[in-house]
Amino acid sequence: MNKQESERIITEYIKPVFGFALKRCRSLQDAEDLSQEIISKAFHALMKHDAVKDAGKFIWTVAHNALSNYYRDVGKNCIGVSFDEISEYLCDSTDIESKLSERETVQRLQSEIAYLSKLQRRIVIDYYYGNKKQNKIAEELNIPVGTVKWHLFEAKKELKRGMGSMRISSELKFNPVRFDICGTNGIIGSKGNNDNFFKSALSQNIVYSVWREGKTVNQIADDLGVSPVYVESEAEYLEKYNFLIKSGEKYLCNILIDEMTPDITELHDEMYEKAAKIFADELYNELVKSKIWENPNTFGGHTGDISFDSSAKKDKNFFLWALIPFITASSGENLSDKAVSFEEAATIRPDGGQNICYANVSNGHSAFPKHFESIKLWKGPFQNGINGFSLWQIDTEWSEKRIDDDFYQKAPNVLNLLKHWFNGNELTAQEIAFLVERGFLKTAGEPDQLFKCALQCVCIKGEKTKKSLIYIGETIMKRHKDEFAALRGPYEEAVLRNTPEHLQKMQQYCLQYTFYYDAWFILYCLKELVGSGKLNLPTEEQKKALTTIIIDE
Repeated sequence: MNKQESERIITEYIKPVFGFALKRCRSLQDAEDLSQEIISKAFHALMKHDAVKDAGKFIWTVAHNALSNYYRDVGKNCIGVSFDEISEYLCDSTDIESKLSERETVQRLQSEIAYLSKLQRRIVIDYYYGNKKQNKIAEELNIPVGTVKWHLFEAKKELKRGMGSMRISSELKFNPVRFDICGTNGIIGSKGNNDNFFKSALSQNIVYSVWREGKTVNQIADDLGVSPVYVESEAEYLEKYNFLIKSGEKYLCNILIDEMTPDITELHDEMYEKAAKIFADELYNELVKSKIWENPNTFGGHTGDISFDSSAKKDKNFFLWALIPFITASSGENLSDKAVSFEEAATIRPDGGQNICYANVSNGHSAFPKHFESIKLWKGPFQNGINGFSLWQIDTEWSEKRIDDDFYQKAPNVLNLLKHWFNGNELTAQEIAFLVERGFLKTAGEPDQLFKCALQCVCIKGEKTKKSLIYIGETIMKRHKDEFAALRGPYEEAVLRNTPEHLQKMQQYCLQYTFYYDAWFILYCLKELVGSGKLNLPTEEQKKALTTIIIDE
């Protein structure tokens, strides 16, 4: 047959062939590939044969042969339901637009399969895709054949129901939330800080979806606009580590989510600004008046050029950068009623952690507090101790980043080495280098003076000295107790009103620590003193040891 006649016949069958492929393939891409293969084979065959009596019959023979090869290649890797099996759900129109509609219906049906239970999903896929007999499926699942038949019947009803309904996704599908902060209040486990569990947007949005009310996997999937298959596995993992709790078929959030509304943000900023203005200024004045850095039981703070004689001066500004956060954190205990214990509020996790997970969520309705970008850089207060010898530290926007998952393992080694050094024992060059690199010690930098070290971080020696420092802060707190209570009240009431019932105790525990070991309060106090010029910014060298205290009781 000549080329012109072959092209005429092929042109006539392009759309019908594509419709044929579209109806039988699992995806649009496969349909395009198959139809292209059919047209190509038919065209070359027509060019080689002159005696083709029925061009239509010839092309459809080529088409069915190509389709058989397609099914053979796809085999058990096919993920979808045979079109013939679901034809009862589809319209019978034959034009190309209807074929496209049929393809969309097949895809919709495949999506609905994901909403079946795990067992029903497995049975439906094995039966319709894997072409397995019912008795074979029953044998593999170790269940009666009658149970397989019942599940197929129920799955078919559920698929019909799903196909006949309209799934309406929540706003989360279009505007997913993001955790700006995810932290750990308490003891971490072997898997590290809680933010390690919430690296993906999926995990974050799952817990947010069930923050206020319990939902099934399918309801969460509808909220997020994703397949239940993905939600199912992620929810099971989060439940395993107790970030979700499960009751029946519904999951419920088990972390504190802080979604700042405009009214809460306003109360938050007003409370901390007023309290920090009172406390920070009075604390600074008391410490300057006491000249605490001249006390022999508060030492270290050697920065700049190192002198190894007794006349070496301490850096007052550097000292205050350490003592002010420490005293601020430790002085508000008398303001708390401690009605809820840590054991009541915290969650025990399978990796050995015992903590409260908290997260700050941003979405289109969030109102960010003042200094929010600063608090995102914050870590601590962190404290680790061995036999009356402890390390207290926070990381801020003014310091280097030092506190991470590994730091919890490194801290005991730091303390052991420093205690050894404090007791007059020699350290190896490698041990000294380890402490110098982390800012605890400082050397003159010359090779022959490597073992001549000065303490760069601040040290408080003796229980009496520590208590006298905290007493300064406590005195200020007691003096302004009523003012602080008046500031706290409206803020705490607003936060509790915005907290779901099942998380009330967890929230109450955390609110007990407003102004006490409170990162926000410490930050506002430092901002107040830096802004007023009372605290000078640290040097680059000082950032390694900033806001770090060794306590030798």
